[in-house]
Amino acid sequence: MSNFVFSFRGHSDRTVGADEESAWAAWFQQIGGSVADFGHRVGHVSALGSASNARDVLAGYVVIEAADLAAAVSIASGCPGLRHGGGVEVGEATDA
Repeated sequence: MSNFVFSFRGHSDRTVGADEESAWAAWFQQIGGSVADFGHRVGHVSALGSASNARDVLAGYVVIEAADLAAAVSIASGCPGLRHGGGVEVGEATDA
């Protein structure tokens, strides 16, 4: 098993409604066995370099355990943010 970081992306001026909050809670309950670090939501953001031109900003992160990148992407595909205009980046955490 390897660790993978899910980087949640969203519009900087967006607020999450009650229905989406419930969907996030249900999703985290569903994937809870895979979560190595529940991470945090991210508040104020300042982007540098090429990220400063991006429309979406870092909204939060979580670290999960999965067999490989394909399995991690499969888990990430259930993210409620994807149904509400957000995005998820999935990256393998390495020691190198």
